Amino acid sequence: MMRPTPLLTLLALAAPAMAVFAHPAAAADGAAIFQTNCAVCHSVDAGTNKLGPSLFGIVGRKSASVDSFTYSPAMMKAGLTWDAATLDKYLTDPQALVPGTKMILLGIKSGDDRKALIDFLAAQN
Repeated sequence: MMRPTPLLTLLALAAPAMAVFAHPAAAADGAAIFQTNCAVCHSVDAGTNKLGPSLFGIVGRKSASVDSFTYSPAMMKAGLTWDAATLDKYLTDPQALVPGTKMILLGIKSGDDRKALIDFLAAQN
């Protein structure tokens, strides 16, 4: 039986650690992004409004369409449909897309984070 050399032993011990670095970064977690950026003002539960309207079923919904929520005049006039592209623009800079909106979010700058959040919201139906 062959005895392992110190170099082979070192490589065998280092292989698991090197494998960790070989994998791409974990995908952004939409639920965590929602909790960090949105949950203070919004819920994903149907019919549960907070400072902002419920985001349950938002993907595909018309802006200012939750009957039980009072929207800003700016959002009432916006005439948007919350598809992925529109949500991406809005989440980047809400005031740029809807000047005068009550939403105080400064924007989510990471495209990966916005995509993960939109995917999370799309699953809330």
